Amino acid sequence: MWGIIATWRMAKEGVKEGCALLKEGKAAGDVIETAIRRVEDTPYYQSVGYGGLPNEESEVELDAAYMDGDTWSVGAVAALRDYANPVSIAKRLSEEKVNIVLVGEGAEKFAHKEGFERKNMLTAQAKAKYQKRVEGLKTEAGQPYSGHDTVGMVCLDTRGKMTSATSTSGLFMKRKGRVGDSPLIGSGFYVDSQYGGASATGLGEDLMKGCISYEIVRLMREGMSPQGACERAVNQLDQELRRRRMEAGDLSVIAMNQKGEWGAATNIKEFTIVVGTEAEEPAVYQVIRQPDGHCQLEKATSEWVENDEQKEKVAAGV
Repeated sequence: MWGIIATWRMAKEGVKEGCALLKEGKAAGDVIETAIRRVEDTPYYQSVGYGGLPNEESEVELDAAYMDGDTWSVGAVAALRDYANPVSIAKRLSEEKVNIVLVGEGAEKFAHKEGFERKNMLTAQAKAKYQKRVEGLKTEAGQPYSGHDTVGMVCLDTRGKMTSATSTSGLFMKRKGRVGDSPLIGSGFYVDSQYGGASATGLGEDLMKGCISYEIVRLMREGMSPQGACERAVNQLDQELRRRRMEAGDLSVIAMNQKGEWGAATNIKEFTIVVGTEAEEPAVYQVIRQPDGHCQLEKATSEWVENDEQKEKVAAGV
């Protein structure tokens, strides 16, 4: 059995490419890197890679991570500027024994030394959106922050190996140097080939408070299904945050176990995922939260997918 699952509809083309590679017997590490790079390279996805929205100083700072479920090897970069594919840099770091998490200038020096592609990641459309937001904040009250749609994936190959990876530009208008959950092991991602993997998207400052991806894998290790583990982890963290802090940010997660079974959950009204397995062609699903905390998963129609993509292009000014 093989399979790949990802957060958000924007991962559709990457998952389709990943499924084709898995069908050919390619390794989970190479497949997940290829699938995430497809998202990173698409300029109208405003929360990942090229075209990602900038921080408060008009700089695109990228976070990414990669984990090998067989060896527990991990690599991560944060606040990385001017490099095209942070997931590939994170994957390369996972081959190191020490210095596996690098930030800012240190991450950039490593990427340069290793020959990764330098690129100005701020598109004209993202710059225009930044300038519009700056002007708007002169007359509008409230926080400038918005947008936190990390692409996160879990992959299972034909040999039973599993990987997990993430990539994001983080909050729009975040403070320089801000890091969310995405590159933090156990929070934005976690995988163990014996049991399964998970990834998260939403408000990183709240997701990291519950180490939610590790918690999902822990629940699967105890025998819970991916869907049950996702729902329990989201609901418990949501309840604890509300009890302790009176509010909870957006919490959305995906998971896949070593059998290729998968699940997803959210504490917001609706969240989208993309999944493809040996038994199921790649498809977009809407994850709809019910009043009792359970989540209903509905396969999106082709019309819905096309409309959602068109709305994203319009929002990005493409």
